[in-house]
Amino acid sequence: MSKKRRFKTSLGDQFLRLVTFLMAFSVLVLMAWMGWQMFDAARPSIHTFGFGFITSRVWDPVKEQFGALPFIYGTLMTSLLALLLAAPIGLGVAIFLNEMAESKFRAVIGFLVEMLAAIPSVVYGLWGIFVLAPWLRETVEPGLAKWLGFVPLFQGTPVGFGMLAGGLILAMMILPTIAAISREVMASVPNMQREAALALGATKWEMIKVAVLPYAKTGIMGGIMLGLGRALGETMAVTMVIGNRPDILPSLFAPAYSMAAVIANEFTEATYDLYLSALVEVGFILFGITLVLNFLARLLVWSVARGPKGGNLV
Repeated sequence: MSKKRRFKTSLGDQFLRLVTFLMAFSVLVLMAWMGWQMFDAARPSIHTFGFGFITSRVWDPVKEQFGALPFIYGTLMTSLLALLLAAPIGLGVAIFLNEMAESKFRAVIGFLVEMLAAIPSVVYGLWGIFVLAPWLRETVEPGLAKWLGFVPLFQGTPVGFGMLAGGLILAMMILPTIAAISREVMASVPNMQREAALALGATKWEMIKVAVLPYAKTGIMGGIMLGLGRALGETMAVTMVIGNRPDILPSLFAPAYSMAAVIANEFTEATYDLYLSALVEVGFILFGITLVLNFLARLLVWSVARGPKGGNLV
């Protein structure tokens, strides 16, 4: 290769490196700029209420008293409930489609599952109002109260609109994300791993347990964390079914409020600066919670990735 050609290649590589670095760095700058803008707009609320804004349960715009604890509680409870419901179902769907379903059914079922991600959140909300909430109020919640009423989570009056409805709606919305990513990760596992396990006399389940899941666990955890990220920030569907009451109650039947929902509902009603600043601080807290949870999720993924790659047949 001539010196001139090598120089052009080196120059092209350096230019590509610079452009891609600027693209990657712009993401960090954008996140820092967003965080600073929210912090700056929330300063009046931070100065007035301090750390008590996070620990206070009072949200009273008339008396100019604001506390975000009910919204933090509602957001975390509905998101964790959605994760507990959607993660095992999404993983089961991925295992079935990848390892057990016949090819003629695999494409159809996979397409239908992924179509759930294309449904607008407002449609989920309408379905929740007219179908899910009445079903919960008349069938599910009375049954849970009858058989599991000794548990505080299932006590109270069945109303249909509450944390249970919000968690179920979120579970349906994050299910396609978890299932699709888990399926793609499992598909990338080399077939020789499956064949080796089967050659050693493993059953279908043992093959999945020792040859597929250990190699795919890092990607599966990443998919679950992406689902959690969407659940934390979902607004419209949750707003329509969660009940929108700033209370902290242990029962899943009770109405609650999420951080995204209170911002969407009350932002246009903020008639004075402190009210608006309090809503911005709620958004800033949501921004911070999302960053912290994603950082912890990344640590979890790293710890899983450093673990043993295979399992035992026994």
